[in-house]
Amino acid sequence: MLTIRDLKKSVGGRTLFENAALQVNYGDRVALVGPNGAGKSTLFSLILGVDAPDSGVIERDEWTMVGYLPQEGEAVGDENVLDVATGRAGELPRLERRLKELEAAGTVSGPEYLETHAKYDALSDGQVDARAKKFLRGLGYRESDFTRPAREMSGGWIMRAHLARLLVMEPDLLLLDEPTNHLDLLSLLWLQNYLKNYTGALLLISHDRQFMDEVVGQVYEIAEKKVISYAGNYTAFLQQREDNYERQLAAYKNQQKEIQSLQEFADRFRALPSKASQAMSKLKQIERLELIEKPLAPKKPFRFQIPPPPRGGQRAVTLEGIHMAYGNHPVYAGLDLTVERGERTVLVGPNGAGKSTLLKILAGEVAFQRGERSLGHNAKIGYYSQHRTATLDPNKTVLEEVLSSAPDLREDEARGILGSFLFRKEEIYKPTGVLSGGEKSRLNLIKFLVDPPNLLLMDEPTTHLDIQSVESLTLALERYEGTLVFISHDVHFIRHLATKVLHVNAGQVTTYSGGYDYYLEKTGAAENERAALTAS
Repeated sequence: MLTIRDLKKSVGGRTLFENAALQVNYGDRVALVGPNGAGKSTLFSLILGVDAPDSGVIERDEWTMVGYLPQEGEAVGDENVLDVATGRAGELPRLERRLKELEAAGTVSGPEYLETHAKYDALSDGQVDARAKKFLRGLGYRESDFTRPAREMSGGWIMRAHLARLLVMEPDLLLLDEPTNHLDLLSLLWLQNYLKNYTGALLLISHDRQFMDEVVGQVYEIAEKKVISYAGNYTAFLQQREDNYERQLAAYKNQQKEIQSLQEFADRFRALPSKASQAMSKLKQIERLELIEKPLAPKKPFRFQIPPPPRGGQRAVTLEGIHMAYGNHPVYAGLDLTVERGERTVLVGPNGAGKSTLLKILAGEVAFQRGERSLGHNAKIGYYSQHRTATLDPNKTVLEEVLSSAPDLREDEARGILGSFLFRKEEIYKPTGVLSGGEKSRLNLIKFLVDPPNLLLMDEPTTHLDIQSVESLTLALERYEGTLVFISHDVHFIRHLATKVLHVNAGQVTTYSGGYDYYLEKTGAAENERAALTAS
């Protein structure tokens, strides 16, 4: 279906990869991994023909239809959600124009014409509306959303509509670039289950370890200008990579010992006439060796210490008799809750149950109708949400914003932390006013880490991070000395941090005084540890 051989690509004078090889066969589920900037999205653009390689071969079967979901996408006109999902807006007219261009040029038998026609036929099918609505529902849309203008919705919801359109077409090969970034947990689970049974092949880029573990059966890693193949899911890849490194390091060390021994013999006896020929033989033996390069250790997550926050009281925050409703929609009626100092609590439960609302009540971000919220002694609250970016000064640079948050922080320390959260080199001098939403979210997250509150409330903090950054955040929060309450759909993140689980559903909050595995055991949900996050 897709074959890549001897591929080389450089960008801005830097070689991303060379002599790269990759194979995707029908039905394969493949993940492409590597550090930020390694060339994952560039490889996608080469496969799609948007960019050209410096050298090498990219071959696709003539009849293969390829569908691509980029990380970002926006509606451009007044089309509604269903128009986006069926392709009536944008995609179908574009395909029709291209078909006419190819027919006018007389190129009606080549791969591009065949693929374009297949996509046009898929979106012209009489069942396209019914299929699009099915996929939109799976991705979290309500029936009433289908006729809403797409421009009224966030970029994340528009991306879901574009994903629905891809699934309607049923491409032979799906290229997905961070498909889980804009999904809530229920829609992520739906997509995960759909892709596990998808009849075509899948090549994806993702920062979600659990998603890759559930979906893929092969991993290609871009690292140190190489593209290396591993069998199995993401967890298997990590183990194989570590095993390979240990073997290569042992082989390198053994060869170095052999070279040292041969060289010592030659140095010792080359001046003796009776041993000179043996000494020369040892030197020639060294020359004949095929030298083993010292392997580079797998990149480890950046480790930094969150400064100790001011010590608070034994009770960080208490809610008594909270009544909360949005208009005629009640969320809580008589809620009582106490968060103790030092707890690391995760909120789980079905979508719309009120997890984010509870976090906002704890943070003092929303007004409730009745009840009392009491902060503990010396409480200093930090509320992190990926949608809350108004705290940034648009005229300050990224580096200035971090340094102003923690005056005792050295500039080199700030640079290290920024780098671990994907702010590279010259990017730290960008004014915060020009940052994307994801960049602003990451910068806000860093500000909390360098000047921490003693009660940290976090809503999906890993959404805009790559795997290395998630690991860095996890390690930092494991050593955080304050109190943490958070929402996440990253099971790896939850398992490493949570010491307490609050299950939120239908206005009721049930406490499980243990980590996530304890919660799974008590609820009997160990068979599907991710679905348990949304259990009713």
